[in-house]
Amino acid sequence: MIALAAVGHMLRSRRFYERVGTVAVAVAALGQIGQQNQASTRARLTAWDKRQVQRLERKAKAQGRTVKGAGQMMRSGVSGRMANMKDGT
Repeated sequence: MIALAAVGHMLRSRRFYERVGTVAVAVAALGQIGQQNQASTRARLTAWDKRQVQRLERKAKAQGRTVKGAGQMMRSGVSGRMANMKDGT
């Protein structure tokens, strides 16, 4: 009975609603910050991956080979297995 009375008093309190509103705004802001951070991390990772693919393509071209789909090979791990096959392992 006491708990029910306390809940009823709390729901009639203006201060309670102000705190709930403040917490809601803070949670929304933190959620947005998290999304922006995740998006910038993905963008950095994508840029790094693109640079690695370009580096591999330049390296292959310098060695006199033509590499088609080097990006896909790198991501799938095929290039590492092919290198092992050439070494006889």
